[in-house]
Amino acid sequence: MAYSICTHDSWGVVPVGSFETLEEAREAFASLCADPWYRQDGSVKGVELLQGGVGADAQRLDWFAFQ
Repeated sequence: MAYSICTHDSWGVVPVGSFETLEEAREAFASLCADPWYRQDGSVKGVELLQGGVGADAQRLDWFAFQ
């Protein structure tokens, strides 16, 4: 099963990666959540981890909101 990560910003939803395993996807998700640029930028509102790719069929597994 495929896993994807998307960011949510002022312009919409942006796919940033696709992964074969949940472990790889969770590693990348954690890295993005801790990335100083995303935390300080202000235009990126959040990042989400999806199961099943990007689109209507995707299921959200995790969400992180930048403050």
